[in-house]
Amino acid sequence: MASVQGSCYKVRMLGMPTRGEYALRAMAYLATLGDESAPALQVADQTGVPAAYLSKLLRRLTVAGLLVAQKGHGGGFALAYEPADISFDEILNAVDVDVDEDHCAFGWKSCDPKHPCPLHPARSSLMESLLHWARGTTLADVLNDWVPISE
Repeated sequence: MASVQGSCYKVRMLGMPTRGEYALRAMAYLATLGDESAPALQVADQTGVPAAYLSKLLRRLTVAGLLVAQKGHGGGFALAYEPADISFDEILNAVDVDVDEDHCAFGWKSCDPKHPCPLHPARSSLMESLLHWARGTTLADVLNDWVPISE
């Protein structure tokens, strides 16, 4: 089995809440396993996500229908659908990360295009790009672009 570990997981994605990044890591790792399942501790180890936090995310992803949980000896978690049928947007929505959420970078209550804060145009552009990325990227794209790390 190729490893997905590396130093890259130590840097947070710009503008992405931790739970969103962790959910994407877990789902991407499970996508690399094909039809195999993996126990939560293995997913945590391979993705650098704290096990206790990961178990909550895996539960949410299972309730959302994106994962299948298999109990008992040899059980674990596996994708419920083909990687091409699971978008980043679906994963993020399952863990309550709304990339379309519009809040002010300055914390102003009335920040909008008519009354923008200094960062509004730049943040709006970033959020539009993030939304396009989340809706247009699937786990199959991850697999197509991924080069396994040799052990």
